Amino acid sequence: MVIEGIRSLLLLEKNMEWVGHATNAASCMAFLRQQQPDLLLLDINLPDKSGIDLCKEIKELYPDIQILGLSSFNQQSYIQKMIQNGASGYLLKNASQEEIVKAIKAVMDGDTFMSAEAANTIRENKNARIPIITRREKEVLQLIADGLTNHAIAEKLFISTTTVDTHRNSLLAKFDVRNTANLVRLAAQFDLI
Repeated sequence: MVIEGIRSLLLLEKNMEWVGHATNAASCMAFLRQQQPDLLLLDINLPDKSGIDLCKEIKELYPDIQILGLSSFNQQSYIQKMIQNGASGYLLKNASQEEIVKAIKAVMDGDTFMSAEAANTIRENKNARIPIITRREKEVLQLIADGLTNHAIAEKLFISTTTVDTHRNSLLAKFDVRNTANLVRLAAQFDLI
């Protein structure tokens, strides 16, 4: 029903051609071995495999195919995993014809597209979890991200290595991570570095 609905919406659009569809991961991969479309609307909930995993597999084998994740799930973890696995956008199944067309055009122009509801979910969750850090902790965090050692940070900021270590431990606690690699990764996600 969803496939037919989307197909009928897109058949009305000029400059867009529907080349086929698949109902599971296996038939999708078989289809792609025969022909590669410019863009693939990929459901994340497939009967035989996770669409999130399939997205990664498709992008590894066919990097030129643009992928728009399609789902009824508006959860941050699903959205992020699809984008991390190579999707150029994320649409919810309740999207209007106008939004679907807008998403396809944006992705084909090289942009990333996020449905309004999905973007709000990311924004709300992101803002809710951003740790509050001091100005000095932010300076230390930036220098950690730049790859400086505690000793080098201490010299640069004119503080002791013990103080740098205290700031580092405070940052690890505030971000709820165990190592600096995860600290830097999260800080980058929150646009703090």
